[in-house]
Amino acid sequence: MRTIFIAIVMVIVLSGSFAFAATAPEVPVKGVVTMVDLGAKSCIPCKMMAPIMEELEAAYKGKAEIIFIDVRENPDQAPKFNIRAIPTQIFYDKDGREYWRHQGFLDKETIVAKLRALGVEGP
Repeated sequence: MRTIFIAIVMVIVLSGSFAFAATAPEVPVKGVVTMVDLGAKSCIPCKMMAPIMEELEAAYKGKAEIIFIDVRENPDQAPKFNIRAIPTQIFYDKDGREYWRHQGFLDKETIVAKLRALGVEGP
């Protein structure tokens, strides 16, 4: 029964057919390299990435935007970014063009390497 409920919730969240008034930040941020992680606070790989995201957000402050969007709290964001699985990370160059996309857990070293490839000096 629990599996069916979880599956139904995922279909609702990923289809974007369930509406909330919650707002998400504008992505990509104009004029700056942006990395967005789309997931959910209750997703296991997302929970594993949370401390990495917090660390990188602080380390890259003023250099790049590191953003987390909870697609369960903001269900309109999954279809906007064409999300098929969570977590999904999308990197944008400073002109707002998508540079790279990944699904699943992403380690700190790979994130730093992608930001560096986009011209952002690391901490």
